[in-house]
Amino acid sequence: MVPHLTTALTGPLLELEKRFLDSASDIEQWMRVQWQDHMPPFYGSTDLRNSGFKLAPVDMNLFPGGFNNLPDAFMPLCVQAAQAAIERICPDARHLLLIPENHTRNQFYLQNVAKLVAILRLTGLNVRIGSLLPDITAPTTLELPDGATLTLEPLLRKDGRIGLAGFDPCAVLLNNDLSAGVPGLLRGLDEQWVIPPLHAGWHVRRKSRHAAAYDRVAREFADVIGIDPWRINPEFGVCGQINFQERTGEECLAAQVDALLTGIRAKYREYGITETPFVVVKADAGTYGMGVMTVKDASEVIGLNRRQRNKMAVVKEGLQVHEVIIQEGVHTFETLDSAVAEPVIYMMDHYVVGGFYRVHTERGRDENLNAPGMHFRPLAFDTCCTLPDSGQAPDAPPNRFYAYGVVARLALLAASVEIEETAPAEAEALV
Repeated sequence: MVPHLTTALTGPLLELEKRFLDSASDIEQWMRVQWQDHMPPFYGSTDLRNSGFKLAPVDMNLFPGGFNNLPDAFMPLCVQAAQAAIERICPDARHLLLIPENHTRNQFYLQNVAKLVAILRLTGLNVRIGSLLPDITAPTTLELPDGATLTLEPLLRKDGRIGLAGFDPCAVLLNNDLSAGVPGLLRGLDEQWVIPPLHAGWHVRRKSRHAAAYDRVAREFADVIGIDPWRINPEFGVCGQINFQERTGEECLAAQVDALLTGIRAKYREYGITETPFVVVKADAGTYGMGVMTVKDASEVIGLNRRQRNKMAVVKEGLQVHEVIIQEGVHTFETLDSAVAEPVIYMMDHYVVGGFYRVHTERGRDENLNAPGMHFRPLAFDTCCTLPDSGQAPDAPPNRFYAYGVVARLALLAASVEIEETAPAEAEALV
């Protein structure tokens, strides 16, 4: 079933979904043209928020770590899409080296790695796993809860290539977001494909750049199907002079929050929306839901207490936060078993390959769900997110999921644009 949408069934989102259905041919033609001009990322996932009056992406991950949450029924879609991605990037590839995060004790993440390896092996690739951990000095086998195993091996560098003992790969697939920077072993590889490219890591990437790219993509797409781009696009601002520990930059942050909230209130009045507007302040680089706070008034970011400052000051790998993005908050009105939920859509190449709901029993509809206590539930559909059924209602499962898939692919396209536009700075950024 589709999780219960608590807004009225005659609400604006149904009108938006109907617009997607009526424009499906134009949408797919437009998408095809875009992918002729832009190289899709190898894979990605995006968090969506469905407010009943707005359906928008709020986060885009280029190193997705939740393949274990996809139902096995999606395996054929994943394999087909991975095959297309490999043929596009390195059609003669036979050996692939996968470099994961250093989470040897995170069983959920390791199950994600195992699922990813299984997908890639079904494309005909010989896949082995190389670890960046210094204490992995010999092949090390890890037991997984489902009885499967993973073998991590020490990386070896020779001239311009990286591999393992007795294993010289054609390509290197990163499932490590490089938050702490690019290790020396990965610098200067000139004879192998590295996917995603190194500059897609969080040492270079900024959420605000992605938001800017998405803004352009959403506006062009909105013109194609005749909608207000705000319906699919969270507004945003940036503050690049913040130091939470030293209490500097609060005025910049407050000014950006106030400006954004003022614009959102105007849009709410335009559409007759009675909900309370809010924004989400997030570290401009980083993942795992760290460095995130919800704000409903600019006064809330002035004089933060010690606990709030500590929460916002540091993200993954202990990196200090000095740049934040202020993003329009999008309520989620979807629930599963009375708990607040949001869809997470997974893509490989330019295909939607599946998804699941992130569910949190202790969070509200205007809060970040990517937090301790969350759990995941598969999206309940039998086919992919690209097969709408015009004979059914706009909120019928294939049609709601088609809307999810459209917006997710827009976020993926924006990520492609973002990677292309930051590529010239790669050499300088990696020095």
